Amino acid sequence: MLGGGPGGYEAALVARRLGADVTVVELHGLGGAAVLTDVVPSKTLIATAEWMTIADTAAELGIRVDGAAGATSQKHHVDLAAVNTRVMALAAAQSADIRARLEREDIRIVMGRGRLDGPSRVVVDTADGQPQVELDADVVLVSTGATPRVLPTAVPDGERIFTWTQVYNLTSLPEKLIVVGSGVTGAEFAGAYNALGCDVVLISSRDRVLPGEDADAANLIEEVFRGRGMTVMGRSRAESAVVVGEGDDKHVEVTLSDGTVVTGSHLLMAVGSTPSTEGLGLEEAGVRLTPSGHIEVDKVSRTSARGVYAAGDCTGVFPLASVAAMQGRVAMSHALGDAVQPIRLRTVAANIFTAPEIATVGYSEKKLVEQGSKYVTTILPLSRNPRAKMLGMRDGFVKMFSHPEAGVVLGGVVVAPRASELIFPITLAVAHRLTADAVAEAFTVYPSLSGSIAEVARMGHHRGE
Repeated sequence: MLGGGPGGYEAALVARRLGADVTVVELHGLGGAAVLTDVVPSKTLIATAEWMTIADTAAELGIRVDGAAGATSQKHHVDLAAVNTRVMALAAAQSADIRARLEREDIRIVMGRGRLDGPSRVVVDTADGQPQVELDADVVLVSTGATPRVLPTAVPDGERIFTWTQVYNLTSLPEKLIVVGSGVTGAEFAGAYNALGCDVVLISSRDRVLPGEDADAANLIEEVFRGRGMTVMGRSRAESAVVVGEGDDKHVEVTLSDGTVVTGSHLLMAVGSTPSTEGLGLEEAGVRLTPSGHIEVDKVSRTSARGVYAAGDCTGVFPLASVAAMQGRVAMSHALGDAVQPIRLRTVAANIFTAPEIATVGYSEKKLVEQGSKYVTTILPLSRNPRAKMLGMRDGFVKMFSHPEAGVVLGGVVVAPRASELIFPITLAVAHRLTADAVAEAFTVYPSLSGSIAEVARMGHHRGE
C-alpha cells in the first residue's frame, strides 16, 4: 500500500483478512492527510465552532450566560491556542489508533517516501535516513491523496497566508480573516471562523457560495453567512495576495481581478487541490494519468498497469474519505479473488460541515434536469418540525426527489444541524431503490428531526389508479 490514508489502511486490513502479506508505506503518519491535516482536524475545529453557535442562541432559550436578569450579551470567547492544541492532539491520537490496529493485524509499516519501480516493486526512501527499502509485490495500491493547490501569486507562508493544512499554527483568533474560495473547504472554514468570533470576508469567483451544490441549499447557507455578519463577495476573482507592513502593522492585501484590494490580518487560500502523483514512477510503470494528473481507474479501482490499483483523492473519483476507503476495500477484494461489487457513486452520501450542514445523496436536481429524467420534488422547511422548534433551529429543510410514476427515491438533500446523521434513511432508500411510500411507512420517533424525512416522503405519495 503506497499511502497510509483511508484508502491505504482500509485496503491493508481487507488484504490481511484475505491472507495476504501486507506492507503499508507512509511518509507522514498513519491516517494520512485525512487524519493529520484535513478531515479530522477541520471537523474537530468545526465541532468547537458548533458549540459557539449553540451558545450564541442560548438567550432565546431562556439561558442567561452572564447571570444578569434580562441580559442578552454573551461572555464566552475562544482560546484558539487551546482549540488548536486539542485539534492536533485528537488527530495524533487517531493516527496512533490506526497504527496500533494495523500492528495488531501483523501489517508491516514502513515510514518513508515510496515510489514505483515498475508495476511490481516499490522503492522507499525511509524517513529515518536508513538504507533504501525495496519491496516486491504481486499487487500494489497507490493511495497518495492530494495537496492544497497553491497559486504562484499568493504563496502561503504559514504565518499570514495559509492553506487549510496550516491554519492550526494560529495561536490567536485573526482580527480579520479573508477566505479565497467558496467551495466546500472555503465555506466550511469561513463558517467555522465566523462562528468562533472572527470577522470573515469570503471571496468567491462564482455568483454564489458552494456553486456545485443544490441551489436551494447553497442560497440558504449564503443567507445564514450574511445574517451572521460575514462579508460574502460574489463574482470576485482573487488575482494575487501579499503580506505588507511590519510588526503590529503587518497585514495581507488581496487584489481582485477588477483592481479592488481587500485587506485583512490573515488569508486562507482554499482554491482546490492537486493530486499527489508526481515523482511516483507511475507513467514509467504503465499507469495512465489524466491531463489533471489524476490516476485513471475503473469501477474496481484497477489502473492501466497490471497488478496496480489506486484509491482516494489521487484518482479524482470523489474527494471523500469514505469513497477512498471503499475504493481501497474494493481494490483488494478484487485483486485477491473475493466477491466484489463495483462502486456505485450514485449511492455515495456527502456532507458539507457548515452550520447548518448540507447532506446529499443520489441524483441532484441539476443532474436530473440535465439528463431529462422525470421526477417530482417534495420539500419541507425544518422550521415546521416540532423537535427543531424545541431546539431553536430555524434554518434548513428536507428535500426529496422521486419518480412520479414508480415512486422510487432518486435523491435527497438535508440542510440541518447534524444533516450528516439525518441523510442515512434517504441513503438507504437510494441504495436499495425504495419508494417514497416505503420510507413514509417506517415509524419515526415523535418528536424527532428524522420525522421530517418521513413527512417529506409522505408528501411524495403516488396514489394508484
